[in-house]
Amino acid sequence: MAQRYWNRFSREGAAGQVLPPGEDLAAFRSGVGREALTVPKMWPFYTITPDESAHLERFGAASAGQQAEHAALALFGVHQQSQKTLMHMPGIGLGSALRVLRGHEKYSADAVDRRVSAMVSATSVSMLTYRLRGLVTQLRDIKQPLDYDRLLRDLEHWPWPDRRQRVRTAWAQGYQRWEKPAETTTD
Repeated sequence: MAQRYWNRFSREGAAGQVLPPGEDLAAFRSGVGREALTVPKMWPFYTITPDESAHLERFGAASAGQQAEHAALALFGVHQQSQKTLMHMPGIGLGSALRVLRGHEKYSADAVDRRVSAMVSATSVSMLTYRLRGLVTQLRDIKQPLDYDRLLRDLEHWPWPDRRQRVRTAWAQGYQRWEKPAETTTD
């Protein structure tokens, strides 16, 4: 498997740090709201090959993996725009990143809750990406990174209802912080 685009760069402070070139990010942003494989500027960056079963069913259709990679690249282009550090950070799932956003003073927790609720109710990758774009822009505004490898896997699972529910559950576990209640003492 070829190396995903965002893994070609290193986080701030790492030796040899190089951030993605602006023209690559612009190419990715041009894919926002467009179908996978329809933006020629993005073609050199795809790493997922066509799913043969998709071609047997619908000749010329993008596979779920290709749709997911297209969406992840487009969102990464939005997220990384004008940033001085890499916005891909392994280990930070979408739910955890959105929890940080919810607690940030710049945004209302209720407003973030409403946007997250609308996002997770999407049933197609294109609608999910549309709703996620605004949240990714807010993550960019507070400089909150997330794990794009994990997001790509989540997007790959989204078209199937049972897998989608597992992704929603994982996001909910990251978004909600369940803490053990403080023990009270009675003297």
